[in-house]
Amino acid sequence: MDWCLMMRNRMCKTGLLFLLAVVLASCKLSVSLTGGTVDARAKTVAITNFPNNASLVNPMLSQSFTTALKDKIQGQTPLTIVSRNGDYSLEGEITGYTVSPVAIQGNETAAMNRLTITVRVRFVNSFDETQNFDQSFSRYADYSSNQNLSSVESNLINSINDALTDDIFNKAFVNW
Repeated sequence: MDWCLMMRNRMCKTGLLFLLAVVLASCKLSVSLTGGTVDARAKTVAITNFPNNASLVNPMLSQSFTTALKDKIQGQTPLTIVSRNGDYSLEGEITGYTVSPVAIQGNETAAMNRLTITVRVRFVNSFDETQNFDQSFSRYADYSSNQNLSSVESNLINSINDALTDDIFNKAFVNW
C-alpha cells in the first residue's frame, strides 16, 4: 500500500512539472530587470553624448552624466551600447545647472544652497512608438552654505546623476 501511494505522488509531481514546463514554454519571452521590461527582440541601445547647454557650465558634467546613464543601462539590461541605430535610442542635452539659496534664516542669509541639474531626454523605442518620449528631468542636492561649492561639487553631481539616471531608466524601461 505504501508503495502505491509513493508511486502516485511521484507521478503527480512529474505531471505537475511537465504541465509547468508546457505553460512556461508557451509564454512570450521578455526580460524583466528591477521591474523593467526589455523587448525580447531588442539587442542594442544607442546613447549619444549629452552636451552641456546650460548657462552655467561644469566642464566635466557632460561626460560624467553620459557615463552614468550608460553604466545604469548596461548594469540593468542585457542591451549592448552602440553609437547609433540602436533598437532603443537615448539622446538629449543638459539644459540646466543652477545653484540657488534655500532655507533662508532670519538674518536673510541662506543656511543651505541647492545645486539643480536638468536634462532633456529623447527616447525612441523602435518596437513600440507609444513608449517614445521627449521629456525634461530635474534633480537637486542641498549642501551647507558654510561649504564651498567646489569642495562638494563632485559628490553632489554624482548623487544627482544617480537620481537622474534612475528617473530616466524608469521612464524608458519601467514605464512609470
